[in-house]
Amino acid sequence: MGRRLRRRARHGLLGLALAGLAVSAAAEPARSAYQVAGLSAPAEILIDRWGISHIYAASVRDAFFLQGYNVARDRLWQIDLWRKRGLGLLAEDFGPDFAAQDRASRLFLYRGDMAAEWAAYGPQARGYAEAFTAGINAYVGEIQAGSRPMPEEFQVTGTTPDLWTPQDVVRIRSHGLTRNAAAEVERARITCAAGLEANALNRRLEPDHTLSIPEGMDPCAIPAEVLGDYRLATQGVTFKAGQVMALAEDIPADAIGSNNWTVAPSRTATGRPILANDPHRAHGVPSLRYIVHMEAPGFSAIGAGEPALPGISIGHNGTIAFGLTIFPADQEDLYVYETDPSDPNRYRYGAGWAAMEVVTETLEVAGQAPQTVELKFTRHGPVVFEDPEAHRAYAVRSVWSDPGTSAYFGSADYMTAQNWGEFSTAMGRFGTPSENQVYADTDGNIGWIAAGRVPVRQGWDGLMPVPGDGRYEWQGFMDAADLPSRYNPEQGWLATANQFNLPDTYPADRVISFEWSNPSRMTRIAEVLDADASVTLADAMALQTDPTNVTAAELIPLLVDIKAPEPRLAQAIALLQAWDGRTEADSAAAALYEVWLLKHLGQATVRAAAPVAAQALIGGGDQPAISAYLAAASPAERGPILSGSLTAALDEVSQKLGPDPAAWTWGDLHQARFEHALAPLLPADAAERLAVGPAPMAGTMLSPLAASWRASDYRVVSGASFRMVLDVGAWDNSMAINTPGQSGDPASPHYRDLFPLWANGEYVPLLYSRPAIEAATATVMTLTPAP
Repeated sequence: MGRRLRRRARHGLLGLALAGLAVSAAAEPARSAYQVAGLSAPAEILIDRWGISHIYAASVRDAFFLQGYNVARDRLWQIDLWRKRGLGLLAEDFGPDFAAQDRASRLFLYRGDMAAEWAAYGPQARGYAEAFTAGINAYVGEIQAGSRPMPEEFQVTGTTPDLWTPQDVVRIRSHGLTRNAAAEVERARITCAAGLEANALNRRLEPDHTLSIPEGMDPCAIPAEVLGDYRLATQGVTFKAGQVMALAEDIPADAIGSNNWTVAPSRTATGRPILANDPHRAHGVPSLRYIVHMEAPGFSAIGAGEPALPGISIGHNGTIAFGLTIFPADQEDLYVYETDPSDPNRYRYGAGWAAMEVVTETLEVAGQAPQTVELKFTRHGPVVFEDPEAHRAYAVRSVWSDPGTSAYFGSADYMTAQNWGEFSTAMGRFGTPSENQVYADTDGNIGWIAAGRVPVRQGWDGLMPVPGDGRYEWQGFMDAADLPSRYNPEQGWLATANQFNLPDTYPADRVISFEWSNPSRMTRIAEVLDADASVTLADAMALQTDPTNVTAAELIPLLVDIKAPEPRLAQAIALLQAWDGRTEADSAAAALYEVWLLKHLGQATVRAAAPVAAQALIGGGDQPAISAYLAAASPAERGPILSGSLTAALDEVSQKLGPDPAAWTWGDLHQARFEHALAPLLPADAAERLAVGPAPMAGTMLSPLAASWRASDYRVVSGASFRMVLDVGAWDNSMAINTPGQSGDPASPHYRDLFPLWANGEYVPLLYSRPAIEAATATVMTLTPAP
């Protein structure tokens, strides 16, 4: 390990020691007792000092019931808003400005056979969802009865929480991650503006592939706003002057990813496997994920999942451990239809016309009369845009419309597996999002499996919109056995970071995707794991919080092509050349490099190399494509690009941090601050009370310590809110963090207690055994069935 990585590892070991001291010094826990309607037998919830709930139930049904009850206790506003957004019920609470998003959300609900839907997730899934939603409803019932207080957010908005049905859990699809409709639209519009070759800097294709225009497709037939409904349906909810805003607007595509790895006993200091996972999504308060521990006869699970879903998707069950990243399979397409001039609800298909399915639904709207909306569907999926003058319609075909594709709910199948065979079988049924799952078990085995529904496209590549007239149909899905996997590899470790990871021997005719995430995170992870033959838990934590941006080693050497720089620019070049590529919060070079790389270098390269007509569409381009272009260019070609862009970055940083580079730090620009979605509706003091942070942050979009930032103010907007490192078989040594805290209740001590630890790269124990948990318990909830 490098000097700073060793330093972080020592820091991690200190954190472990302090955590153990904290456990041994636990005070007498607070105790409370509740009678709960719908509970079948007495149970306990032990809440440790870090806000993690450990549920002990007399049956599996009661464990899931109490999971729902408990998450409603901690996160009711969050899960209620998730449900209302997904089902298209926002306008009923928040008024007419939300009606468009409600209509869009309803376009993407699952509308197929529910028996097939439940069966797709394994034999226990429906029972899990029924118990989980019954638990939520039990807590909501206590609020309705006045025995529990109404959470603050409902009081602010003048709304109330709804009751759930089990179907609500799975019918909502639009919180999942599929791809690549937006990229298809980009390509078509760039091609229309300047030809196919103009796409070269926009997105790199892997494996190498020649882009072509599908037969019968006019790339100029794609309007800029064609995915408006799609974006409305898939965006999160915030409030601003009564309008819904997209949380993801400022988040680059490569910012939504994850890291995971699993290390064999032969390469760990403990002689046991180590499994690590840190998924990256948009930051918020409360966190996207929730940690929970559930115990019942015949059932055990601890880890994290999305709070509105039963069970866990990341964690362990006492025998096996599992962690996920996105495996970027292409799971959607945009179809373009010629519509009948005499009837816009008919579209050309084959030799004739096919009728759209038209569904009329009613939106309840706060303060107004109900609105009637039309939802239209072709054989491929929901119609997201219509152009009556051009006699065209557009629909998105997604795996979401098939049974078994509710995002992450497939974990109901795999979280109880007891060995690699059972885990692989369960992952073979997994739908969305397409995932890289890493695996380890107490027998010392490790593995990786790619899973998810991958459409088969015969004779076309899915990279651009296609005519919807029948020439471009999916021919089912790839067999799960045809997706790649590895088990107990000779190298002793497996890792993924959303990068192109198809084996060299993988058949070329099995087309999964041509679009993968930037490889920089994986490059650094592999570098460290290759070099460390005795990995410790502290090493794994240090790697998760490693701020190395490996692109610096590629790009900074090119700066020698800047001829005769003026003194100020020469000083900046020297600053970068002396830098080790680690985007530490106290680094001056990191501030300059990050602003240069992500705000100026790509844009300058596009201006120099791309056709003028396409430049605004390409923006800053794709970093690997930009780097490849610069590496291949002559010094005379790239020198002016490097000089002009670095000067612009130097001017920007100087304006923000002052003229003296010695006074700069990356953390003065790059800060984490989480604001509650309701902040725009609150007085300034109330909004500040609900906010968390700020804190200066190391890291960047391209380092293992993922800390993606937005160009407008350098604010950290996405990354790993949850991190987990598991000591497989000695489970009480495991560590985790979930920022800003476990609770969504602003009055709770667990609303923001984990934020300072997270911002500093620290962790808390993820305890599993009952004695260790009891020693760290802060609150004991005793629950009995209501008479």
